Amino acid sequence: MAGSRPSAPSLIAIFGPTASGKTAVAEAVAERVDGEVVSADSMQAYRGLPILTAQPERPTRLVGIWPLSHEGSVAEFARLAHGEIDRLLDVGKTPVLAGGTGLYFRAALADLDLPPAPPVVLRAQWERIYDRLGPERAHAVLVERDPESAARVHRNDRRRVVRALELTELGSSLRPESDRLWTSATRHPTVIFGLDVPRDVLGGRIEARARAMFDAGVVDEVRKALASPISATAAQALGLREVAELPRNEALAALIVRTRRYAAYQRKWMRRISGLVSVNADRPPDEVADEIVKVASARQRLPARRAG
Repeated sequence: MAGSRPSAPSLIAIFGPTASGKTAVAEAVAERVDGEVVSADSMQAYRGLPILTAQPERPTRLVGIWPLSHEGSVAEFARLAHGEIDRLLDVGKTPVLAGGTGLYFRAALADLDLPPAPPVVLRAQWERIYDRLGPERAHAVLVERDPESAARVHRNDRRRVVRALELTELGSSLRPESDRLWTSATRHPTVIFGLDVPRDVLGGRIEARARAMFDAGVVDEVRKALASPISATAAQALGLREVAELPRNEALAALIVRTRRYAAYQRKWMRRISGLVSVNADRPPDEVADEIVKVASARQRLPARRAG
C-alpha cells in the first residue's frame, strides 16, 4: 500500500569482532527491553571449552548445547536459533541475538538456502583427497565439478574447498549459501547493530583476554577436552591446538596472533551486513546498551521491563 510504514522491528541483533564486548552489551540490552540473549557463536555452542571460547557466565540460549563430539552444522544451528527466537517472541520477550560467527549470525536471522550437512565419512574422504593432491590440484577438481563455487573459494582454504567438493557428491553447491547471504531479508523485522572498536583498543582487549584465559586454567581445560572424542567442527576452536601443543608463552603468543587475524576477518564481515547500525563500543557496556535501546526503540515498540 502506498505510504504504508515498514513493520517495526521485533528483534535486536548485535554483531562485532571478538573481544568487542558483545556479551556484556547484549546482556545489558536484554535487561532494558525485557528480553533474553540468544548466542550466534559457532564455538560457544559446544560445552567443554568455556574458557577458550569465552562463554558468558550467565545462562544464554544456544550456549553449551552440543558435546564436543558432535559434528555441528549451520543448517542445524539455524533450526535451533529460529526455534529459540520464535519461542521468545511468542511469550512477548525481545530476542537479543549476539554473535561474531558471521554465517551463524545470518542464518539465525534469515531463511537461507543452506546446503545439507554431509556424512562424516564423506568429509573425511575429501579431506584425504585434498591432502594427497595438494591445494592447487584439489581446487582444479572443484573447478571441473562446480566452477561457480570454485570461483568463490581460494585453493588454500582447505575447509571450504573440502566443503564444496563434498557438496558436489550430494548434488548441492556452496552457491545457494551466498544467494541471500548479503541481502536485508530476515524472518522477523530486525534492527542490526555492529560494535565498532578502534583496532589498537581491540588488540589490547584481545591480548588481555588471552592472558586471562591462561590464568583461568585454559591449558587444563583443553587437555581434558582432547582426552575424549572431538568432532572436526569443534576442533576448529580458535587456539585449541596451539594451547594443547605449545609451551605456555608460545601458545599465548600464537593465540593472540590468531585471534587478531580472526577479528580482522569479522570486521570485514561486519562491513557487508545490510542495514547495520554502527555503534561506538569503546566505552562502558551500559552506555553502548543505552544507545542501542534508544535507536531500537525509535523503530519499534519494545515490551517494558517487568518489575521484580
